Amino acid sequence: MNDPKPYLSPGPHIFGNQETPRMVRDVIIALMPAVAVSIYFFRIRAFLLIVISMAACVGAEAAIQFLMKRKIRITDGSAVVTGILFAMIIPPALPLWMAALGSFVAIGIAKELFGGLGSNIFNPALLGRAFLMAAFPTFMTAWNAPITLDAVTGATPLGLVKFSHNLDISYLNLFLGNVSGCIGETSAAALLLGAGYLFLRKTIDWRIPLSYLGTVAIISFITEKASPGTYAGPAFHLLAGGVIIGAFFMATDPVTSPVTKAGRWIFGIGCGLITMVIRLWGGLPEGVMYSILLMNGLTPILNRITRPKRYGT
Repeated sequence: MNDPKPYLSPGPHIFGNQETPRMVRDVIIALMPAVAVSIYFFRIRAFLLIVISMAACVGAEAAIQFLMKRKIRITDGSAVVTGILFAMIIPPALPLWMAALGSFVAIGIAKELFGGLGSNIFNPALLGRAFLMAAFPTFMTAWNAPITLDAVTGATPLGLVKFSHNLDISYLNLFLGNVSGCIGETSAAALLLGAGYLFLRKTIDWRIPLSYLGTVAIISFITEKASPGTYAGPAFHLLAGGVIIGAFFMATDPVTSPVTKAGRWIFGIGCGLITMVIRLWGGLPEGVMYSILLMNGLTPILNRITRPKRYGT
């Protein structure tokens, strides 16, 4: 027999009616409210960062696949999603060339170095941001206030609470996005609207967001009651920073999150726990990026230990 060897594509392997272009299209549509709000609050800077990030991601993917003699797959839209997500989690004051560099790292190292879509271990957008945070921490922690505020620069709500112990925060502004922060993570309303669309389309599973947000809420409730006036409560920690965009758009990435139901519960709880440990007792005001990347690294183990036993074994 001279039959060619069968080719098994990279995991995870599950049966279903989901196709990559459809999922990518759904995510892009779900991100549009956050994109619109970011442009409203941060104007031309947000628009330029989004365009540069998308163009750099698509260009980097095409160039790397061409140089490595792989089939060029930019038409699947995954690089566009990475570009938008990356732009959503960087400060509006970030120089454009840094946004392009971070986008290249997101595609070239986090994605293509591991073999391309379906083979990457870590969320590309988050790894690109982690690179910029390590290489240019000053630029990654310089914030512009929204155009609607009478200020040019300003600390993020998480920074005010952690370093200044200022708990006088407007929850309405947090919900709408009228606060300093990364361009796409400030508006909880826009992100929740997009998340609702993803649930209606059955593009994401509810277990990771629920366990992630639930863990954040429980820990913040306990710490607030244990030390009133020192720690903020659940409403603040759920609305501030990157928890919502992380829980619904980053942690639910089907490539870098567990495929088993039990694994998804553990994954979400782990993300919430690490996020709150960093926020409450770490040296940084935010821990969403590190929590998801750390749990991404544990995904293969979670898939293995939570894998259902075959019938009869």
